[in-house]
Amino acid sequence: MPDLIDVTANGLKFSALAEGPAGGPLALCLHGFPDTAHTWRHLLPELARAGFRAVAPWMRGYAPTGVPGSPSYGVGALVADATALHEALGGDGRAVLVGHDWGAIAAYPAASFAPERWSRVVTMAVPPPAAMGATFFRYEQLKRSFYVFLFHTPLAEAAVAADDFAFIDGLWRDWSPGYDAGADTARVKEALRAPENLAAAIGYYRATLGALPPDPAYADEAAAPTSPPQPTLYLHGERDGCLGVESARGAADALSPGSRAEIVSGVGHFLHLERPDLVDPMIVEWLS
Repeated sequence: MPDLIDVTANGLKFSALAEGPAGGPLALCLHGFPDTAHTWRHLLPELARAGFRAVAPWMRGYAPTGVPGSPSYGVGALVADATALHEALGGDGRAVLVGHDWGAIAAYPAASFAPERWSRVVTMAVPPPAAMGATFFRYEQLKRSFYVFLFHTPLAEAAVAADDFAFIDGLWRDWSPGYDAGADTARVKEALRAPENLAAAIGYYRATLGALPPDPAYADEAAAPTSPPQPTLYLHGERDGCLGVESARGAADALSPGSRAEIVSGVGHFLHLERPDLVDPMIVEWLS
């Protein structure tokens, strides 16, 4: 069973799940929206058995991690968090970075910003921006991405919280059809139930399209390239209801030489939870 730990990094108290030998190379696992550190419950013990010190923090603003004093939720802040967590957790050049959804969005520039800190990268469910191209603006994808635009309105918080966060149940149902997400959504609701935590999670989206101004403190991190120099494994579910599989077709070409992209058949957005027996060995083999 993983330990629940607290670590201060980038001026914020992060809570995290940690498993594996203290002297092992750091494997930092970053979750997305709407999710929590528990999304890595199958992967952490596998990484630990492979010798890694696997750590999965609740991302900034997701309880029990703290809410920053100023609304800094742009990619630059997430890059700074990953870099600071590497430092605070005693990482070295053997460290690896794993990201799903928003965790992937953070992992691409984090690996580029401080390449000496990370040896290998795994990302899932959000391909490198250069791979997506115009696919985001296709009609079918815009329908899937309705929530991105809703989150830029004053109605967002009320819409998500209504009827005991039924909105979150609906996203998981649409994004990973057929997966029983009850245990996962219960943890997400716990992490976002307080108004300040829900506003933080929505703030990631508001920062992306400029509704929240960029924080100048993270200008350098925000400018980091989104194609990491490290060998990167990209995984995308064939039945992903959040980002259609067509958005991932060019992922391998947008990554560094020696990288690989795989479309995983029969799974959706939360592929690592739907088929951990299939996905986790791919990740561990790549990182090892």
